[in-house]
Amino acid sequence: MESNDGDPAADRGSPPPPGVGTILNLMQPQQPYEVEDDHSGSGVIRDYNGVFEGPEKTLEVCFRKIAPNGQDAEYISDSIAAGGEPILRTGLRTLPRGDIDRICARARCTILSRMSNRYLDAYVLSESSLFVYPHMIVLKTCGTTTLLRCVATLIELGRKIGLEIDWLGYSRKNFSFPGDQMFPHGSFHQELDYLYSHRNLCDRLNGDGYTLGPVTGDHWFVFVADHTKRWDLEHDTDRVLNIMMFDIDQDVAQKFYFDQYQASLGPDETEEDAIRRISMEQTKSAGIDALIPGATIDPRAFEPCGYSMNAILFHSYATMHITPEEGSSYASFETNQKLKSYTSLISNVVRAFRPKRFVMTLMADEGGVVQMGKNPLFTDSASNAKVVVPFMTSSKSFHCGDADGNSKVLTKTKSCLGGGGGNGGMATYKRRDIASIKVEDDVVCMMGNWVLEG
Repeated sequence: MESNDGDPAADRGSPPPPGVGTILNLMQPQQPYEVEDDHSGSGVIRDYNGVFEGPEKTLEVCFRKIAPNGQDAEYISDSIAAGGEPILRTGLRTLPRGDIDRICARARCTILSRMSNRYLDAYVLSESSLFVYPHMIVLKTCGTTTLLRCVATLIELGRKIGLEIDWLGYSRKNFSFPGDQMFPHGSFHQELDYLYSHRNLCDRLNGDGYTLGPVTGDHWFVFVADHTKRWDLEHDTDRVLNIMMFDIDQDVAQKFYFDQYQASLGPDETEEDAIRRISMEQTKSAGIDALIPGATIDPRAFEPCGYSMNAILFHSYATMHITPEEGSSYASFETNQKLKSYTSLISNVVRAFRPKRFVMTLMADEGGVVQMGKNPLFTDSASNAKVVVPFMTSSKSFHCGDADGNSKVLTKTKSCLGGGGGNGGMATYKRRDIASIKVEDDVVCMMGNWVLEG
């Protein structure tokens, strides 16, 4: 595994503070809030039909102090960071839980658990994740959530604490089941119209939309409204890597079915304790904990199936979301960790889930791209952009009867990715296409599709 660089001043691998990480008994798929929205149009909740829209919608909003006398609110939290000192919360981290619940309700999702360190709060949601920094919010939601309905609430809550929008980015892959989506997510054009309708609330939402990748295949929609005043480009090095994996190996997918694990260890284990235990068992069984060494992890297993995980390490987050249903199986991994090379991380993630294909996106400040140096996965020729991971063959013996009724033993051999060692070889993912664009002068967006060869 690739090592992670970090700041020794923060908590490294410590468990969540007392009172953080409480888990509620909520199921997947969601039955979201009925939230009244002046811009809503249609508010019909879709019934679960056996498939689930795994690819997430992502909203990232950065704030700045309102000129000329903006000043961050702050207070001392009851949460405890490493070393035993209380967490000093500023900016958006001072919003009370009721306001955070309002944001989630607009997207039709709920909070299941929270963990914190000195730099950010990470919430596992009924549909994906929320990360709150002093001046930035990142909200990812899957399924039929209504993520963009959060925008007006974010504008309102920011103003309440003396902040205004500085940068807004919205992105998503094209949907697998677009007909299931609710307003305003019926199409990218509808989403853009909805964002533009908020200009009467905030002129800082004046931005542009882009499509990367083939419109006849997997592609990525991006909207960016950038009003950031940058004084030193060398220090603008933010970047977010997202790996979206489709048709994951069914042996791996089975690890994320709740009934694969012992429901209770005895009368002393509460239902919440059982959920937490099964969540950790799924995490270790799939090797997810090894993908972000040193991070504090908050996993969540869902009934009857599904999994979400947040991890925080100093200033950075990582998050995973898994939909194991056959016919729509999907797993995603996203991180904003500033690595000079993501090659080892990408290989480890792909190896863990063994997809038949995956889509990878990178959104980065121009300074972040420079800091990464040469990126063969995105910039070299297709032959040099292959992702190669170990695979092994496993044999399974079973008994059956022949035509004369005699019993005999047959051996079924299966090739599978991951594992390493034993009777193994290498599996190769070939990059099928690549697209990149520079938006708002200094934000670079890259997107590529990889498919398993052979």
